[in-house]
Amino acid sequence: MDFLTELWAFLKVRKKFWLLPIFVMMAVFGGLVVLSQGSAVAPFIYTIF
Repeated sequence: MDFLTELWAFLKVRKKFWLLPIFVMMAVFGGLVVLSQGSAVAPFIYTIF
């Protein structure tokens, strides 16, 4: 959680709020990659794409 608070402080101080959607999408796609690696959720993820 410390990383997230420091990231938010950086975005707030430097006025770089346009980076927030990029980080969110990277986290979502990273989660999809982790879930699709040999899990029971993989067939459902493949049907989305």
